[in-house]
Amino acid sequence: MHPAPTRCPVCQSELTVTKLHCDSCDTSIEGHFAPGQFANLSPEQMEFIFAFVRNEGKINRLEQEERWGSYPTIRNRLHEVIRAMGYEPGKEDVTEEVSAEKRSSVIADLEAGKINYEQAMRLLQGEEE
Repeated sequence: MHPAPTRCPVCQSELTVTKLHCDSCDTSIEGHFAPGQFANLSPEQMEFIFAFVRNEGKINRLEQEERWGSYPTIRNRLHEVIRAMGYEPGKEDVTEEVSAEKRSSVIADLEAGKINYEQAMRLLQGEEE
């Protein structure tokens, strides 16, 4: 069975899945269904994901497979996949990287009334400086 196309061959717009069918019992369901985030990945990107998972996410093991290239090349491929899935690499790390010192400072400012709750949350999420 071939993978479902994700782009219209005429205008290149994203295709919508409108019918699902069970070959076992011959049931069909019609509607509008989201194809999922993996539908946006190219066959090569899917192959990379399978290799990445098979190697337990260990880039050094992927390097040994030569097909995927060096560490920087593998990281670039991974970032391409992350972007194709609608995310920005490293963006969610921002909140985790707020230092304990900054966190304490923000809480102290909040307790002292220098900032409000919303400002404190934005600071802790790295949205304000």
